Amino acid sequence: MRFFPLVLLIFFYSCEPDSIIDNTDPIIDTNSTPNYLVKNSDYIFDQSSLHTFELELPDSSLAFLDSEPSAEIYAEGKLIFQGDTLNSVGIRYKGSNGAWWGCTSGNGPGFKTCTKLSMKIKINYKESSRKFFKLKKLQFHSMNHDPSQMHERLGYWLYRAAGIPAPRSVHARLVINDVYVGLFALTEQIDGQFAKYNFDDKGGNIYKEVWPLNSNGTAKSSSEYIDALKTNEDENPSIQTIKEFGEQIANASSNQVIPIISNYMDRDEITSYAVIDRMIRHDDGAFHWYCYGADCAPHNFYWYEEPTNKKLHLIPWDLDLAFMNSITNEHTVTNLKDDWGITSNNCYPFKYGLLDQKSAACDKLVEGWVSYGGPLYGQIESQVENGIFSQAQVNSLINFWASQIRNATIEANNLHSDAIPISYWEWSMEKLKDQTDYSRNN
Repeated sequence: MRFFPLVLLIFFYSCEPDSIIDNTDPIIDTNSTPNYLVKNSDYIFDQSSLHTFELELPDSSLAFLDSEPSAEIYAEGKLIFQGDTLNSVGIRYKGSNGAWWGCTSGNGPGFKTCTKLSMKIKINYKESSRKFFKLKKLQFHSMNHDPSQMHERLGYWLYRAAGIPAPRSVHARLVINDVYVGLFALTEQIDGQFAKYNFDDKGGNIYKEVWPLNSNGTAKSSSEYIDALKTNEDENPSIQTIKEFGEQIANASSNQVIPIISNYMDRDEITSYAVIDRMIRHDDGAFHWYCYGADCAPHNFYWYEEPTNKKLHLIPWDLDLAFMNSITNEHTVTNLKDDWGITSNNCYPFKYGLLDQKSAACDKLVEGWVSYGGPLYGQIESQVENGIFSQAQVNSLINFWASQIRNATIEANNLHSDAIPISYWEWSMEKLKDQTDYSRNN
């Protein structure tokens, strides 16, 4: 990944914020081969298109999935896209207790009660090498807690526009057994295909939600990194890079932390990550240290570890609650108390909203990032405010995407009683604009 000046990225990203294309697969005869084998994932994540995906599976299989969405068990079915049919794909619901809230009989395990639930489609369910537009998985996020239907797409777009490796996200229509279910956020899976697309140094480890330091400042163990692996799990991979990084930070004095970070990370990239994260109020992300007793840790992030260059990249995840805390304390479960670099309660856990939390800057790594960025944070923040996050740019994006999904939103409301009413959707988009404006000015 390269960091580009943000003033230039307005142009590059106004149409499609992705420029790294994987051309490593063999040339295919396009005259006799389906599109999903010829084209790459840029086609699926084209910001100017609203695609429709159809799923087919036996009624008994669908009833099984509906009976316990949290079981994370795949049922075999078909994926139909633009006239092409893929047999033997895996289909299941995805999410956690927060995602299930209000949509199952038990807000976790229990029967499905909402029309939409987030879904995962495993293209390589039976054939490990099979790909669909060079993707092995599709993720459809329900957006049930986001009546604007814009949070994920806008948040990920901003991360990517700032030069941060982040998933691509677009809207998509989903049809299941000939019934239009509604509009979803089709958000890129963070896996080997993601790494292949986004990094020149390919084939490295991806880790999910493992922070290099424990809440007491000690380094994570080897087994914790191995448990967190999402690529190379069966290949006896080396976890030495991220493990050494954590150990060096844990054992470093305050004046040794910045040189260690500079050896493993890109200053522009991680500082830009912090700027976007705080500007969009991703309060349920890597800088929210939830505490259960004395044990505190963040979630909703991944790491990518370059295998040759030994560089580490922090990747954002799960943006459905981003932007929501910009004006008032609407989501008391996820709200962060502290601004960037600020600490509270002498770095002991404290209650804020419904749950206990700990200031992120109490972590030696985050504290190092604050110092590492230094004045650069303010410079990037100013560029972002006047560039990709300017009122004109954000409102233009929201308006463009709204015109793209308006008919699909109306169609869902006409079919399903729990779909978003068009007036509420329109109001929620205007509220999102107000929230981004508040963030920009505060």
